[in-house]
Amino acid sequence: MRGELRKRSTSQIEGMSLAAEAGRKKKSVVPSAQEPAAMLLAWYDRHRRSLPWRAPPGVAADPYRVWLSEIMLQQTTVRAVAPYYMRFTEKWPTVETLANASLDDVLRAWAGLGYYARARNLHACAQAVVARHGGVFPRSEEALRTLPGIGAYTAAAIGAIAFDAPAAAVDGNVERVITRLYAIEEELPAAKPRVRAEVEALLPTARTGDFAQALMDLGATLCTPKKPSCILCPWMQGCAARARGDAESFPRKAEKREGKLRRGAAFVAVRADDHVLVRTRPEKGLLGGMTEVPGSAWATAYKEKDAVAAAPKFPRAVAWRRIPGVVTHVFTHFPLELAVFIAKIPAKTSAPAETRWVPLAHVSDEALPNVMRKVLAHAVDGRKTRIARR
Repeated sequence: MRGELRKRSTSQIEGMSLAAEAGRKKKSVVPSAQEPAAMLLAWYDRHRRSLPWRAPPGVAADPYRVWLSEIMLQQTTVRAVAPYYMRFTEKWPTVETLANASLDDVLRAWAGLGYYARARNLHACAQAVVARHGGVFPRSEEALRTLPGIGAYTAAAIGAIAFDAPAAAVDGNVERVITRLYAIEEELPAAKPRVRAEVEALLPTARTGDFAQALMDLGATLCTPKKPSCILCPWMQGCAARARGDAESFPRKAEKREGKLRRGAAFVAVRADDHVLVRTRPEKGLLGGMTEVPGSAWATAYKEKDAVAAAPKFPRAVAWRRIPGVVTHVFTHFPLELAVFIAKIPAKTSAPAETRWVPLAHVSDEALPNVMRKVLAHAVDGRKTRIARR
């Protein structure tokens, strides 16, 4: 009898241990969808960031401002975007005013923000919203995705933030939070469908716009790429990566292939009356519609000895002087090095075909991409403060 009781007692203890272990494991897994959403929203109500484009608590978001900020924030930091956003909304406070602006004006206002196809799509999208939808942004993700420059993430972000739709807006911050929360081993970008599915499972039944912004804030302020502040995180107890102690190793990312270095030449012609020669790049392609100084093609097989052959042609011979050093710039798919040549041109010299003279004092008002700002700053040293990156 005693042996049987002992056996039963041991069995009960083992069962309790297993149950306790199961309970501990259950606690380390993110709970049901409503609970973590409520925890995150409570944190957001206390710690939400104050951003120029974010509506105050209890105030409906303006779809135009949500859209504008989301386009600007693509692959760009909040700090860099804020002054551009303020200038845009001051100059074009509604989608109608932006649609009626010229593309040149939009490109000038965008100059320095990078990824210039966004600016062209921004203008085209504003015109499409006015022409197709009477100046009112559509509410559905499907309809939003038919507009120029709006992809899956932007459509979801506008849907959630502007219209409180049950949409999963997944940006880089959200990918980092979710891959850590569930310790997702699959590499990005292959893991994107899994991440999106997990966000959809966490969506609350109300305040989906606040939830989307809360997830973004969590990734931007606490669940940072390096040294995440796990102790302050509302999801600390349920985070699998934190429990493992390797949060910084997530998300897993496939190794990027860097494009081959391209080289080229840029020619800064300065007229005696302080004008500089510029031209407009073709509408399609890299930096489409932006302003540049004349230059050679950018190629991996560039040979500097042949550079001057690409210089602009004037009626009289021009002495081009090579400025020491190079201008470096990194585009999404390749790094670039430019040799810069400068020449002094007599006053009143006419501009060659497809180029124009611009007063040097006003060249910063042109739609100059950052690489061209670097070129001009490198060439015209005494005027750096006027043409450096804004």
